[in-house]
Amino acid sequence: MKKILGMGNALVDIMIPIDNEQVLGSLGLPKGSMQLVDKDRSNTVLQAMKDYKKSHSAGGSAANTIHGLAMMGAPTGYIGVVGEDELGGFFVRDLIHAGVDPHLIHSDQETGRAIALVTPDSERTFATFLGAAIELSESIVEHHASLFSGYSIFHIEGYLVQNHDLIRKAVQVARDNGLTISIDLASYNVVEANRDFLLEIIGGYADIVFANEDEARALTGKEPEEALDAIAEMVSIAVVKTGGQGSLVKSAGERIAIGVIEVTPVDTTGAGDLYASGFLYGFSLGFPLQRCGELGALLAGNVIEFIGSKMPEERWLAIRGEIG
Repeated sequence: MKKILGMGNALVDIMIPIDNEQVLGSLGLPKGSMQLVDKDRSNTVLQAMKDYKKSHSAGGSAANTIHGLAMMGAPTGYIGVVGEDELGGFFVRDLIHAGVDPHLIHSDQETGRAIALVTPDSERTFATFLGAAIELSESIVEHHASLFSGYSIFHIEGYLVQNHDLIRKAVQVARDNGLTISIDLASYNVVEANRDFLLEIIGGYADIVFANEDEARALTGKEPEEALDAIAEMVSIAVVKTGGQGSLVKSAGERIAIGVIEVTPVDTTGAGDLYASGFLYGFSLGFPLQRCGELGALLAGNVIEFIGSKMPEERWLAIRGEIG
C-alpha cells in the first residue's frame, strides 16, 4: 500500500448545531461558506453561541482526510503547525491515536480553531481563526523536504491559499520526489478569491482534484458535468461531488457516475474530506476508479450521520468489515 502525506491548516473544529439560519445573518456569515476571522471575531461568535451545545474534534480539511485514511489502515503522515496549548495537545493526540505519523511544528501562538455552525438542513458554515496554523510556511516545507521521499501521494487542501509561496514550494517538492499530487479545492468563496492561482497550481502540478459542485463552478464557471470536463483537461483524475446526487469521476476520457449510500444525514461536516479518504485509499491500492469512488461515497455517507468530522471506532470497524 502506498504511503500518503497530507499538509494543511491544523485546526480544532468546534461544532455548534443552530436552530435557524437567521443566526448566520446576524453574525455576517454567508451560509455554506468558510470565512477567515481574527481572534476577536472568533471570540465574538463563540460568545454569541454561549448557550448552544458544542462538541470538539481535531479538524482541518487535509487532517480530516489523512485521519480517515489512517483509520482505514493506510500508512499516513501529516505536516502542520499547532500551539503549545490544550487544543494543540488535543489535535496531536487525535492524530497519533488514529495511527498518523505527525510531522508537527509547535508554536507560541494559540492553536487554530474552526467554529462550524450547523443549520437544520445539515449544512455547515465556518468561522475560522487560523492561529498557529498561519505559521506553516515555505521554509518549514523546505526543512521537511527529505520526508517527502518516504511517501507516494501528497494531499493538500485549498484552504492553504492564504500563502501562495507555501503551496508552490510544497507541490514542487512533491513533484521533485515523484509523488502523486492530490488537491481538495476547499470552500467556494476561497476558490472565487484565488481562482487564477488555483488554476496555475492545478494545471502545473496536480494529478487528482476533488471539488464539490459549488467549488467546481467557482473554478470553471460551468455546471457539474461541464466543470468535470474542464478540470479533467488539466489533471489525470477529476472528481466533482454533487451532494445527494453522488459524484462524477473522469480520467483518460472515461466518465464514471458514483451513487450515494442511504443514510440519515445529521451534519455534512467532513463529508468531502472523508470522500477523499475513501477515494485515495482505493487509489493507493490500485483499485479501479469506480471502486475508488464507491469507497469515497461509503465514507462520506457514514460520516454525515454524526456531528463533526469524526466517527466512533465501532463505525470504522463496521466499515472496514464491509470492505473486507
